[in-house]
Amino acid sequence: MTSYAKCLEKRSLYTLSEMTIIQALNQALHAAFQRNEKVLAFGEDVGAFGGVFRVTVGLQEKFGEERCFDTPLSEGGIVGFAIGLAQKGFKPIAEIQFADYIFPAYDQIVNEAAKMRYRSGGQYTSSFIIRTPYGGGIHGGLYHSQSVEAAFLHTPGLLVLVPSGPYFAKGLLNAALKRDDPVLFLEPKRLYRSLKEEVPDDYFETPIGKASIAKEGADVTLIGWGAETAENKKAAATLQNQGIDVEVLDLLSLNPLDEEALFTSVQKTGRCVISHEAPKTQGFGAELAALIQEKCLLFLKAPILRATGFDTPFPHTLEEAYLPGEERIIRTIQKVINN
Repeated sequence: MTSYAKCLEKRSLYTLSEMTIIQALNQALHAAFQRNEKVLAFGEDVGAFGGVFRVTVGLQEKFGEERCFDTPLSEGGIVGFAIGLAQKGFKPIAEIQFADYIFPAYDQIVNEAAKMRYRSGGQYTSSFIIRTPYGGGIHGGLYHSQSVEAAFLHTPGLLVLVPSGPYFAKGLLNAALKRDDPVLFLEPKRLYRSLKEEVPDDYFETPIGKASIAKEGADVTLIGWGAETAENKKAAATLQNQGIDVEVLDLLSLNPLDEEALFTSVQKTGRCVISHEAPKTQGFGAELAALIQEKCLLFLKAPILRATGFDTPFPHTLEEAYLPGEERIIRTIQKVINN
């Protein structure tokens, strides 16, 4: 049984409600606040307004301004404040309004939060979560559409999680709240309201560091994360009708990475395509290709190819052409199959 099938089987044990990613995250946040009075949420407009995408709606009304509140427009201050609170035993959930705005906080995240456990010899940790909407698909233009994961995956000590739908959004957030390390939680905003799934109303966790096989296949492994998983699944369904059996691997956790799932799948299929929204050069797909080449070279029947965004700033009017959608993914897979 695949990991995805196991998740579906486990899902049947709970009372289910159909919900969006926003609703799943909001439900998880409300439950976390109820369970632990040390959990706080703050950022730009997260209080009474409930966040620009309404993920934190109702938290301030129910739990008060001391636990859910607005901050000044200072991303470095937001993350620095979260680091300090974590040292005092709180569990902060800091929101960066868009992932594109996270770079003023880069020093705090990379040089302080991610290194706290190492520099203190394990005496202190930075146990908090940074939630942020990321990626394209909402016609946000160059300052509201970027995929920033590669900039942070070069940082030991920082967990990077990317849910692909409501079920995994709630399960991963619950699991992240129990970790002692800082977590960057990237939320694919083009799926916020466009994708609905059945999600357990009760508490559950999605294991961090485990990928999900969204579809089993025998001919080629198609790897993605976040919103790209939905495009990968559509491409796989289309190619199935053409006689090409695609295995779709949804990483969910970029650090820690489920290398076993990667290698097992590619060794089975012998072919691999990696798809992500971010620009191709120095994207995380390059690291994945290197890892797979190191461990699976003798199993490969064709070169590893990537379907990605372009090496340009994210365009506004040409967004559909920039994003690696179903058609580009299909062309890339066909090239690998026919190689």
